[in-house]
Amino acid sequence: MTEQKDNIIFPESSGIKAYEEKLRIKEQEEKSKHKKWVQIYLLYIAVAAIIVYIFPSGSKFNYSYEMGKPWIYEALTAPGNFPILKSADEMTKDYNMLLKQYYTPYFHIDESVEKDMLKKFDKDAEKMTANYGEEYTLYIRKQLKKIYNDGIIDNDNKDNIDKLGISKIKLRQKGEKDEDDYYADFDLKSQHTIKEAYELIVNNTPQGYSKKTVTAYNINNYLKPTLVFEESISQEQKDYIRSQMSDTKGMVQDGQKIVDRGDIVSADTYMILNSLKHEIEIGNMGSTSKTALFGQAICVLCILTALFLYFVLFRDFYINRRRMLFVLGMIIGLCALTAYVTQLSYEVRDLTVYIIPYAMVPITISTFFDTRTALFTHLTTVLICSLIAPHEFEFLLLQILIGMICISTLKTFYQRSQLFKTVGIIASIYILTYSGLVLTHTTGWVQNDTMVYVSFVINAILLLFSYPLIFVFEKLFNFTSDITLVELTNSNNPLLRQFSEVAPGSFQHSLQVSNLASDAADHINCNALLARAGALYHDIGKMANPIYFTENQNGFNPHAKLSPMDSVRIITNHVTDGLIIARRNSLPKQLQDFIESHHGKNPVRYFYNTYCNEHPDEEVNIADFSYKGKLPSTKEEAIVMICDSVEAASRSLDSYTNEKINDLVERLVAAQLKDGAFADAPITLKEIETIKTVLKEKLKNLYHTRIRYPELNKENKK
Repeated sequence: MTEQKDNIIFPESSGIKAYEEKLRIKEQEEKSKHKKWVQIYLLYIAVAAIIVYIFPSGSKFNYSYEMGKPWIYEALTAPGNFPILKSADEMTKDYNMLLKQYYTPYFHIDESVEKDMLKKFDKDAEKMTANYGEEYTLYIRKQLKKIYNDGIIDNDNKDNIDKLGISKIKLRQKGEKDEDDYYADFDLKSQHTIKEAYELIVNNTPQGYSKKTVTAYNINNYLKPTLVFEESISQEQKDYIRSQMSDTKGMVQDGQKIVDRGDIVSADTYMILNSLKHEIEIGNMGSTSKTALFGQAICVLCILTALFLYFVLFRDFYINRRRMLFVLGMIIGLCALTAYVTQLSYEVRDLTVYIIPYAMVPITISTFFDTRTALFTHLTTVLICSLIAPHEFEFLLLQILIGMICISTLKTFYQRSQLFKTVGIIASIYILTYSGLVLTHTTGWVQNDTMVYVSFVINAILLLFSYPLIFVFEKLFNFTSDITLVELTNSNNPLLRQFSEVAPGSFQHSLQVSNLASDAADHINCNALLARAGALYHDIGKMANPIYFTENQNGFNPHAKLSPMDSVRIITNHVTDGLIIARRNSLPKQLQDFIESHHGKNPVRYFYNTYCNEHPDEEVNIADFSYKGKLPSTKEEAIVMICDSVEAASRSLDSYTNEKINDLVERLVAAQLKDGAFADAPITLKEIETIKTVLKEKLKNLYHTRIRYPELNKENKK
């Protein structure tokens, strides 16, 4: 029935409600999609803000130069007035000169030392007197008393004072009555070091006395410094002297020519360039800090936008937040490390950014995802880091080349030995390429670049930590690496061994499906290893009730005594049982998805048809005879679903002719397409056609007719 009003025909009220419900659902989906995109935009803006925040403050000095080598850029003039910094050697020289003029170290006398040492000597001398005579004991004690009256100073303190050319010290004196202690100048000429005191006692041995006997008293045991160095107050004086020093030596005027193209960078020019670089990097010259910050933000946003477009157009990372956070987290981590090392390199001269293992990005990303994503992520990382690192051209050339080499040599990461080979190749490429750059920009070998080569070696060693890091990332982000898949597809895996023993027929079926799936995946450029692993474990739920599945039966079918409804319940439960077994054995989530999706929501036709035939007058709900799984969401899951149904059905063929195999594959895949089994999987019709072709060829080879060998005639038998 329809309602007519003003010549407008409306559908029935039930149709209006259904139409409104569809509009409401569509509107909710649009809102959800809009909300998701807003979250993604905010995430990228937040990542850009974090990266810009960790950038070193100030502008970047975009020139590289070395003392004694030509200036390879255009003429450089001063962009403003700036002071010329003193070199480290000049600062040290001036500092030592001021110390010699104004510094006086502070000491005090420890009066307890003399008393304790003489007491110790008197105690030990009783035995020595009995052996050598009293005259030796009296002589040594008298000398010790005299030396302690003069004072003993520590050897190290005396050497430090002598190096500065100081002859006087400040010695703390006790104030009279209630007055505070004070310091008075004291001449060091009368003071002895322990070595000097020992030699004095021995060399002054009276005539007729034996020096050998004197040394037998072990005089060093009774010599100890009485002058104690007061480090805190002495250091305060040094710090004050240092604070009064000037770090600069003259000024460069605005517009003054610093160096011209082709000029040799002299020592003076080198110091001026260093001074200009310092002023620019601390923000005193060049771009203001706000301008530099704005420029950095623009560059970072543009680079991240390129990565974002790649994810949207070619990958589904924008849907999976976990993957997105992992990739962006690696980029942020390496940018932070680059900023830290760059800042630290100003204090530690031999430290360079080449110590950072940037190749860890393509190694890790390609292990979990694919090589194209690894390359894009690596390019994004090094482009952003080039805004921080010095000598950006050299940096980009080396890092982009290393990323390309790394991805080419480690396309599949199955064994630890592959990582060692790749690391060796990376170290070699680093060294060779950098050597080429050195020879290109200089007239010969540069001895000062030794630490850069050491950095390359350290970089290669750090790359070896990629292996344990991959394991850590697997656990933190619930990823599955190819290394783990190789371990899981090993037939000696405990769960697979148990599967082969408990349900041997199902295990053989899974083996055949894994061979078909891996070959099909390889032909459409999917992850063949993942497809193989998923196929091997897709039916492990059959271990719970193996006898109820045809491939494990041996002449007895327990379904004969069950109703179709009970049989369906047992058959479909192998998906639920499989998930339980998988979780108990800590199988990765990716493999659990194969278990849940390999039948999707397909009905068990055999028992559905049987029940319908037994109850012709009853309206049967096909959902009661269907699996409660999920539809395949990846190409690999779709491949396993196709291969599983085709391999199982191929066992029921009465003969294996080309026509029957072709018809079987076409019929089963057509039914799956009709039921919408691949609605959630990003697989194309062209790829499905390729899979069908592969399955047909594989089944024909598997079930090909063997040649019957002729029997030997009786007359030819011997």
